[in-house]
Amino acid sequence: MKPTKNRLQILHGGTLACMTDLGGSLAVASRGLFATGVSTDLSVTYLSSGGKVGDLIRAEATCDKFGKTLAYTSIKFMNARDELVARGSHTKYVAHAWKDPQNITDELSPRPAKGE
Repeated sequence: MKPTKNRLQILHGGTLACMTDLGGSLAVASRGLFATGVSTDLSVTYLSSGGKVGDLIRAEATCDKFGKTLAYTSIKFMNARDELVARGSHTKYVAHAWKDPQNITDELSPRPAKGE
């Protein structure tokens, strides 16, 4: 993804919003859904400048709750000094995504140990 600059020549907040959308979808996919549903809510809280184009930004996406209808994700954005610069949240409607034949949710589900 090519980052964009705002008029102050720093990372545009819309870039982090786009990364929140992508990161949330990837977090849902990591739970085994091939089709990751549609967005119902997305927000980003900007805590400090994301830096200039070329600066390192690390994103950590987590699927916080994964249900039959909705999936809730959160994303933390850290700079090169490991300081939190923004945090995002993304809710996805996944009810129809459960029907995709390419899902691997069963393969990724935790299995009880034999004998339990």
